[in-house]
Amino acid sequence: MLTIAEAERLIGQHLPCLPIESLPLAQCSGAVLRENIYSERDQPPFDRVVMDGIALDSAAPREGVRRLRIQAMQAAGDAPLALASRSGCIEVMTGAVLPGGCDAVIPVEQLTVTEGEAELAAGVSVEPWQYVHRRGSDTQQGSLLLAAGTRLAAPEVAIAASAGMARVRVSHQPTLAVISTGNELVEPGETVLPHQVRRSNVYGILAALRCHGFQRVAEDHVRDEPETLRSRLRFHLDTHDVLILSGGVSAGRFDLVPRVLSELGARTIFHRVAQRPGKPLWFGIGPTGAAVFALPGNPVSTLVCLARYVIPALFAAMGETPAPQPEKIALCGPFEVATELASFLPVRTEVDEWGRAWAVPCPTNGSGDFVALGGTEGFVELPAGPGTFPKGFVARLYRW
Repeated sequence: MLTIAEAERLIGQHLPCLPIESLPLAQCSGAVLRENIYSERDQPPFDRVVMDGIALDSAAPREGVRRLRIQAMQAAGDAPLALASRSGCIEVMTGAVLPGGCDAVIPVEQLTVTEGEAELAAGVSVEPWQYVHRRGSDTQQGSLLLAAGTRLAAPEVAIAASAGMARVRVSHQPTLAVISTGNELVEPGETVLPHQVRRSNVYGILAALRCHGFQRVAEDHVRDEPETLRSRLRFHLDTHDVLILSGGVSAGRFDLVPRVLSELGARTIFHRVAQRPGKPLWFGIGPTGAAVFALPGNPVSTLVCLARYVIPALFAAMGETPAPQPEKIALCGPFEVATELASFLPVRTEVDEWGRAWAVPCPTNGSGDFVALGGTEGFVELPAGPGTFPKGFVARLYRW
């Protein structure tokens, strides 16, 4: 069996890079940028007032002037005015251009305004450029703001907008097909017999994908019948970038997925990884280039393999660089691992009185015990045992 690192490397080598598309900025949240974005102009583009108050020449108070005639008012968005006299001032609003001839702002809280004049409160001193956000102090025109490979969250979308980008070039979102297999599965809301189980894995997969911003997702359910499976998988291989299957990849008589994929021309990259849960994981490439992740059908195995392999691989295929590194967290107490395989241990996190986060193990009653995942935030990856990992052992945390 492959190690986790070997499986991860093979996925990265074989998953095709997704094409580029141009999208309106409002549709780019969660997308991966495929072009550099540069500053359209200095930021701020002018000397910007940061407090409501008055703008003045800072030399006037230093020369003993404490009462200034208000010449005019300048709001944000108005063209800049010019100070006519050092003994005067201009009322300004937050975000406005600093008027010409002024080099400081006094906040309204430090003033008394009567009969068109502003008087400085006792003890108030004025320094040049106080309460002024200087032009170009954030970034200069032409500076690199966002590099290709950046995943666009709220701050990055705002930065792109500030650079005047109405549209940006991003990675094409993959078209995903989430497919469950098995005769025993019954849809939520339908009558379930004692020998049947609910079709739940696919809903967990769909929720995880959508939480990570993937929207082009179809879903299907296929019975464990070779001809039906062959027909539906052929359709999905021809029409989707990535297939994510749940079930049918172990060694049982009705675990038909690897054989049917092979018959359809899919190339097996690997089958089985030295890990628990999720050992039967299968990965391959279809005849038209579609990537196929066939996840074990036990619910814990499905969600663990999705978070550990599939979602990071999708972002890598979209060109995200550098690859995000998993969080590190320490175990809150000793934990014993009996298996010789690497272990994925579900955890919740707790913060102690010093603000330190700890991983609290939430072991399941086997890989079918999906109920035990409720309230967990993800899982930690522990090296192969057997052995006991002490309190304070630092492991990588993968969030659902």
